[in-house]
Formats: sequence, structure tokens, C-alpha cells
Amino acid sequence: MGLKCLDALLNRAFFRLGLIVGRHPGYFLIIPILLTMFFITGYQRIHFNIDPEYLFSPINGAGKYERQVVENYFKVNYSSRFNVARITRAGRFGRVIVTSKDGDPNILRKEVWAELRMLDNIIQNTTVQYEDEYFTYQDICAKWINECFKNDILNLDYILDDVERGELNLTFPLMFNPETWDAHAFPVFFGGTVVRDGIIVSVPSTQLVYFANADNKKLDAKGVAWEDMFLDKVGEAQDKGMFKHIRIARFASRTLDKELEKNTNSVIPYFSSTFLIMAIFSVVTCMMSDWVRSKPWLGLLGNVSASMATLSAFGLCVYMGVDFIGLNLAAPFLMIGIGIDDTFVMLAAWRRTSIKDSVPERMAKMLSEAAVSITITSITDMVSFFIGVFSPFPSVTIFCIYSGVATMFTFVWHITFFTACVAISGYCEQKNLHSVVCIRVQPVSKSKNRSWFYRFFCSGGVDPEDINNPEDNRDHAMMVWFRDYFAAFLNNSCIKVLVILIFGVYLLGAGYGVTQIEEGLERRKVAKSDSYAIEFFDREDDYFREFPYRVQVIVSGEMNYSDPEVQFQIENITQTFENTSYISNSIYTESWLRSFVQYAERNEDYLNISIKTEEGFLDALKEYWLTDASPFTLDVKFNDDGTKIIGMRFLIQAVNISGTEHEKEMVRALRKICQDSALNITVFHPYFVFFDQFELVRPLSLQNMVVGAVVMMIISFLFIPNFLCSLWVAFSIISIEIGVIGYMALWHVNLDSISMINLIMCIGFSVDFTAHICYAYMSSTAKRPDERVRESLYALGLPIFQGAFSTILGMVALLLANNYIFLVFFKMVFLVVFCGAMHGLFLLPVLLSLFGPGSCTDWDEDDAIKMSSIEKALPHPYCIPHPQFTLNASLTPTNLKPKSYKQYDMEKDLGLGTSEENSSESGSNNSKEKQMLEDEMTERRYRERWRRSSASDYPVSRNEFHAQQVLDIYGNDAERDWYQRREARRNAQPPAGRFDAPASNARRRQDLQRSSSHHNLQHPKYIQELRFP
Repeated sequence: MGLKCLDALLNRAFFRLGLIVGRHPGYFLIIPILLTMFFITGYQRIHFNIDPEYLFSPINGAGKYERQVVENYFKVNYSSRFNVARITRAGRFGRVIVTSKDGDPNILRKEVWAELRMLDNIIQNTTVQYEDEYFTYQDICAKWINECFKNDILNLDYILDDVERGELNLTFPLMFNPETWDAHAFPVFFGGTVVRDGIIVSVPSTQLVYFANADNKKLDAKGVAWEDMFLDKVGEAQDKGMFKHIRIARFASRTLDKELEKNTNSVIPYFSSTFLIMAIFSVVTCMMSDWVRSKPWLGLLGNVSASMATLSAFGLCVYMGVDFIGLNLAAPFLMIGIGIDDTFVMLAAWRRTSIKDSVPERMAKMLSEAAVSITITSITDMVSFFIGVFSPFPSVTIFCIYSGVATMFTFVWHITFFTACVAISGYCEQKNLHSVVCIRVQPVSKSKNRSWFYRFFCSGGVDPEDINNPEDNRDHAMMVWFRDYFAAFLNNSCIKVLVILIFGVYLLGAGYGVTQIEEGLERRKVAKSDSYAIEFFDREDDYFREFPYRVQVIVSGEMNYSDPEVQFQIENITQTFENTSYISNSIYTESWLRSFVQYAERNEDYLNISIKTEEGFLDALKEYWLTDASPFTLDVKFNDDGTKIIGMRFLIQAVNISGTEHEKEMVRALRKICQDSALNITVFHPYFVFFDQFELVRPLSLQNMVVGAVVMMIISFLFIPNFLCSLWVAFSIISIEIGVIGYMALWHVNLDSISMINLIMCIGFSVDFTAHICYAYMSSTAKRPDERVRESLYALGLPIFQGAFSTILGMVALLLANNYIFLVFFKMVFLVVFCGAMHGLFLLPVLLSLFGPGSCTDWDEDDAIKMSSIEKALPHPYCIPHPQFTLNASLTPTNLKPKSYKQYDMEKDLGLGTSEENSSESGSNNSKEKQMLEDEMTERRYRERWRRSSASDYPVSRNEFHAQQVLDIYGNDAERDWYQRREARRNAQPPAGRFDAPASNARRRQDLQRSSSHHNLQHPKYIQELRFP
């Protein structure tokens, strides 16, 4: 089966390529090496991108649009008008969360505040070098007017003695310091505060924040240098035990950037070890007991080919100007696995070729047979990656570009460079050279008198004078095991029921997992498990989730704010926000309009002002409310001449937000309020840019999976145009995808941009095993479903195991890297490969045997005895002519010759094949070749014995002749078995003039057989077909 035009096209094209490579392997060896050397030069232009906002937030996300709206009206000024609640970007900052470590959880103590002052001095007064400049935090700090942003909570040390003695109470949430007159907003600095009747009882945690100026590139670069100093100094103070009462968790704006860089560096040391492990695996699995046909160097060169292709693909992408990200380092492990699979396919096809052919002919046949297998695998993988290129997440797009190009290069390099290596190895095999040391050796049949060492480590190949010697051509034990034992196991009716039941349990578990899936990429998962950032994120989640986000609300457009209707609309929308479960009450809201209107109404007579007209409103606003020291000046945007307000901002406080799901619901609810409002309103917080992934990951993942699955089904149908097989391929793809999604959730993997990359990748991988097992089933020449299962598993059982094991083995290094991003890669690749292998080895053979093509045919009816045309022409069923006579000209020596087998290009590759065979053939072709050789030997002996029998004077009775020399037209199975046992007893050389019709000939002439027993005369179909002259 197969789409004839496509199959024929691939076979012809690869056949011609094989001839060319076989005749001129040097060109195909040197040119890929030169191209690799050229593409590697692109690495000098490499540009690393480790910006988490760019990589893990959608390009056109709503959060970025909202930030653009805010910055259009209210651009942040770090130099003189900085306010932390009104920032639009993270900028450069350092942040510490302080807890107690001396056993007393309450930090409202004098000794704790003394150590906080010490920590503050270290941070502010340490000298930093940038290029040739030296500076401190005071030189680059973000400022309000002329003062650096400061942590006024430290001024509590002036009154802390009174607080400890109980003479002064700290009121929550706001309090004026009686000594310094600072307005302490405790929710900003205190975390996990225990409050009773509005009085603070204890505080388990506090935070200090430091912001650097980022108004231009130079200041931003100096801020980066200061952040590095901040992280180093705070970490050093913590590690050296400088503080006895406090424990510090630190964080900076570049922490996630640095953690992404550490993630990248963590996997690099495992490249060499992974390559070594894969090389050993490839060498071992490509070896055989025959040291001439063994291909250990080709196993190694398969890894080299995949590595060269990956390096070249990455170099080309760098030349194209595509940023390089740490996630790309997972691609080489995948490419090596894909390359090894192609290596197995091509070596298996090589071993299916005849050793009698020349090397170019064997190369042509090898590529012709491997065309479908390696092409369908490469196409499905490439298409799945290129689907991901259109993702709005740059991290997904960049990874899929690099991986898709690498997959394409791996395919090209394998059909050029690796194929040339196979050709060179073929010439060595033709000369009967040892596969490792390249010296001429003797075959097994001629090494019997040599030492055990020579027979075990050196012998191999064939004897040119006796190429068909079965002693030099042995079946592979594992392939026979899959055919004779594993297939028999699966063909058992009880086992089929058990497989389907287990599959049902698998689907139930996957379905449950789908209901438990969580979304969002948590920040702590970007960092390594042993990172200092993990402690910071844990402390933040423990103590600072009650008042986590200060949300900005922007009202765009020119409006008359003196109009009571406008004031009512804005007040109404403000209260709508405050009445949601995600926003705190009005005490935490900062609205210049609300506070100014209340102030003006209370003092209208005293100040002699009126806000009923637009001009009076604006004059009073500028004179009494928007003073230089007021932060409200940052919330009103006037037109160029200052006569109209074209934009305003007020702040609301999010409350009790915990977890990514809650954050997604909060953003969705706030944006819904904006959409339903008649005003042009926008909500924004710098973290909303990251929260957008929560809204997009689920629909994008579903869209990519549906589109990918449909495309994979189309590709599969092009090679297997059978409705039932296509149906089961589609079913398997859906089943594998559901299993991966469900069990990844149970394996604690969230649905985020990282797992979405893997889901896209898994679409292509899920096709490999399922499509090939269906292709093998359809290509089988057997009629019975059970026999088709046997042939499919004989051809694909071992290769599926090899492919699955090699892919998982190649990803083990990602497990050792000990970080979430690469751990997700390992988990999901393991799931898709394991599920795909189980579908290919267990489920699909069972389903195809029960519901596949030919499963509904009654083969017992078809096996009923029928009379051949020769039998009908006989004068009587017991009339046996002399062998020298002809029977309707159909028993001449020419017609007795076994049918010639179809040529190689008419045979179908049953799938992936194997690279571990210990014979010159594999799959069903191996059995056919051996059968043909046996038939030729049988016919030769038959002719010789017939000649001797005819010319001999040896007396032969009629019964003896009938038992020994008659052409077995009427032989049944029992009689044939008797002949086989008698042949075995004779043990090689029979008496001259006598012969037995061997079992192989009997099997080859089943259409000429009829039982010599009279019982068959009673069969109704026999009687129906019987004709007497």
C-alpha cells in the first residue's frame, strides 16, 4: 500500500541519488564538511537574548499595549520625579526581604533594626566601578525632586523603644512617625503583619527596595553594574554570618536574566558526556557477531553527522540574525536522537540489499527502501517545529526556528555525508575487511580451525565461492523473538482484551490529568533549584501576597472634568473596581479627582474658588492640588497649552492575590470592567505583561495541537492511503497528545510557554511509531491479520525499541541539569516517546488485527480446498503419470522452476528496520531470500536425482516410486512431514537415483497439491469442482 505516485517518485529519486553517492562518495563526504566549516563561522555574530520579558511574554500582548498607553501619557522620570507606584517598567532595582533567624519571629525589635541599618549602609555606601568611573548608590539612585528614593520604614528605630515598652502603638495601615513625621504605609514594607483592632501586634517580615536611575543607556549600564555589586555584597554578608538576628533574601531586576544564563550554562557540561553515551549506544547497536558486516564506525558517524548538521543549522540561523536563547541548547539532544533513528533506518536498508550487487547498486537500493521511512519522520518533525514558528511567544518562535532548520539539516546531512560513509564502508565490506581495523578476515565457515579468539573477534563476511552458505547468514535473535514470541503473545485473545483494558485505564488517567492542569510560568521555575532567588520568591509568597500589586487605571481622551456627569462616571468606575473581590477598599485608592473634588467642596467658601466651570476647575487644580511636591502631578496630562486635560490616572490596590490562576482571573476581571465602561479606560501593572501568557497559552496550545494533528494525518495519509489505517493513526495521535497533556499535569508540569514548545514538538514525534507500524501492516503480503502483526513486529519491534530508547537516552542530560526548563523538556519528551512506543508496540497491532484491513474476512472459508486447473485435467484422481510425461504442458522442467521473486524496487520497506541484524537481510525480505536460496538448492538436487533415477537400472517398485520419486501433486501436510523426517534421517547424501520432494518445494507448490487420501473426495467443494472426462 502507499500513494503510488509519491512512493514511486521518492524511490526513483533516492535510487538515483544512491547510485551517484555509491560511485562518487568522496564528493558527498567533503562538501558537507566544508559547508559545516563555513556555517560555523556564523557563531562569531551570535547574539544571546536572556530578557525574560521579551522571551516569555507575547509580542502583541494586551499588557504591552496597556504599557504603551500609560507611557504615552505618563513617562517615568527617574532623575527627579520617580514614584515607585507609578513605574511602567521594572528598571534597575535591588530588593531584600528580611526575616528573623534568632527564634523570635517578631522583627519589631531594636537589635533587628540595628542590623537593618547596617545592611542599608552596606548597600548605599559600597563603591562600584563601571569602566573608569567609581560611584555609589547615591550617585545613580532614582530621585523624587532632589532626594533618593528611600526606605522610610527604617526611621521606626527612632520610636522602636517606645513600641517595645508598649508606650506607643503602630496603627495599620497608615501612621505618622511622631519623630520624623514620615507617613509610614505599612502594607508596602511589612509582610504577614498580625493586626488586632487596627493595632500591629507583630511583624514577621519586612522589605527594603532600592531603585537606580535608568533614564539613558549609560545610566542603565551603571545600574547593571550596581545590581551585580548589590547581589554580591548582600550574598557575601549573608554567607559570612555578618548578621545574627536577620536572614536576608535578595533579588534584583537582572536576577531572572542571570538565572536564564545559569540555566544555559548548567546544561553545557553534559554535551560531551551525552555525545559519549550516545556514541557508545550507537556503536553497540550497530555491531553484529559478523565482524565484516558489523558497522560500529557508522554508528559513531551517525552521531557525527547529526552534530555537524546541528552546528551548521545553528550557524545559518545566526547568520540570518536570529537571536540565540538558552532553550536552544535542548535542540542538539533532540537532533542526535533523530539522527540516530535515521542511522538505524539506513543501515537496516543496507542490510536488506543483496551482497551479490555492486556497492553503487546496494547504495541505490538502500536509499530507495529507506526513502519513505526517513522522509516521513523528517517531514513530520520539521512541520511540527515550523508550526511553532508562528507563535506569539518569542521563546517558542526562536526555539522552533533553530530546531526546524536543524531537523532539515540533519535529514540532508544523513542522505549525503552519512550515505557517503555507508558507501565507503560498503567497499570495505566488499573486500571482506574487518569493520574496526580494516584488515582482510575469513568468514565463519572457513574459520573453524582458527583460534577461539579469531572466531569470536575477527571472523565475518562470506566466502566468495559459497556466498549462500547459511552458516555465514544468521537471523537476529531479537527480531526472531519479536516475531515468534512477542507477536504470538499479542495475538492471544486474552492479551488483546487486556491491552484494550489497560488502554482504557490509560485514557481515564490522562482525562483526569487534563482536568488538573495548571497554567502559567511561575518566576521561581525560571531559576535553578539551588538559586538564591528561590528563597526570595518563597518569602514573597509567604508574606507579601496580601497587597501584591499597585494597579494603575488610565482614563484616556479629552474631557471636561468640571462636568458633574464626568465626575460621576469616573467615581462610578472607581467604585466598580473597588467592589471587586480582587481590589481593596477605598482607603488604599489614590485618586486625585476624588480627593480634589472633596477638598474643593469643603473649602470652596474659604478659598473662594469654584470648580463648576472648566477654567475654574483647572485653575484651582493647578494652584492648590498639583504642587511640585504632590505625586498627583504625575497623574494628570494636559494638552500643550494646558487648557484641557487629555488623560488622567488613579491607583487601586490589589489584595489577596495568590497563584497564577488567581492572577489570571484578576487581570481578566479588571479588563472586563474597562471593556464594559463607556469611558476609554486602561488598567496596567508592569507584571501584566507576564500575565498575558496565562490568557494565551491554553488557546494557542489547543490551536497548535489541532492544526499539527490535522497536518500529521494528511502527511500520514499520503503514505498510507487506507481509511482504516488513517483512522487509527489519527486516533493514536489524539490519544498520545491527550496522554502527554494529562500525565504532564500529574507530573507537576504547568501549561506555559515552555511546555507549549514541547507540545508542538510532540505532535511530530507522536507520528513516528504509529505511522510506521501502520505502513508496515499495510505493506505486509500476508493475508491473515495475525500474520500481518507477526511481519510488522518482525520488521519494527526492535527498531521501535531502539528509537524510543535512544531518544530518551539522549535527553537524560537535561534531567541532570537540575533546572525546571530543561526538566520539562525531559519529562515531556519521555512521555511522548514512551506513549508512542507503547501505542506502536502494543495498542496498534491489537487494534489493526481486530479492526484493521482484512480483519472481517473469514479466512477459514478462503482456505477451503479448491481443485487446480491441473487437477481438473487429470483423467482420474488416482491416475499418476510418469514424471517423464507432461501434464497439459504444465509440468515441464521449465515450469517446475520456482517463480522468480519480484525486484527490490517492487518491495515495500516495512518501516524503520533495524541496525542490529546478524544477517545480510532483515524483515520479511530476509526470510524470502533464504527461501529462494533453499529453493534453488532443492531444484538442483531434484534435477540431479531425477536424471540419475531415469538413467539407472535400479529396480523400483510402483509403491516405492510413489513414495519417493513422484511429483508431490497429491501430497498433504502429514505426508510432507513424513518426507521431512525421512530427509533428516538420511542426513545429507541419499542413494543415487532416489530423491525426496523437500518441504520447501512443497510449500512453493501449494496450488498443485492434493491429499492422496480418499477423504478429501467427500469434501463438498472438491466434489463440486471435480470433473471427469
